[in-house]
Amino acid sequence: MLIALTLALGLFGGVGVTTAAVPAQAAVSAGVPAATSTKALTFTASRKGARYQYGATGPLRFDCSGLTRWAYRHAGKTLPRSTTQQYAATIRIGRAAARAGDLVFFMSGGRTYHVGVYAGHGKVWHAPKPGDRVKLATIWTTAVRYGRVR
Repeated sequence: MLIALTLALGLFGGVGVTTAAVPAQAAVSAGVPAATSTKALTFTASRKGARYQYGATGPLRFDCSGLTRWAYRHAGKTLPRSTTQQYAATIRIGRAAARAGDLVFFMSGGRTYHVGVYAGHGKVWHAPKPGDRVKLATIWTTAVRYGRVR
């Protein structure tokens, strides 16, 4: 479990993260068990380097919501297709309650425009944009909301 979480957090492969892996937290009363979130995170990280393609849902190419949907499907949960639909389907949680494997929704004008899988320590796995690849990145804005998959 620690090895899988360490890989998912990007501690190998020259990503440059210097924080230690954290064991999965106990499940909260709402949302999926921590083990499912950890699996989703591991599946997301396994797609590192996959090319971005608008509308793609994997396994070799993804857009942002296609990546999160693919990862959670492989972890045993179903998510809707679009970022907006995924936001509506999750339980809102605060940043302090966010755990690795929760979804991070990027907001503009009260609407979601991007989604990724929270890796912990202010990092997110995501499929950024055309011409880019799935990667681990530092969350670049405070205009985010966190959601826990039901």
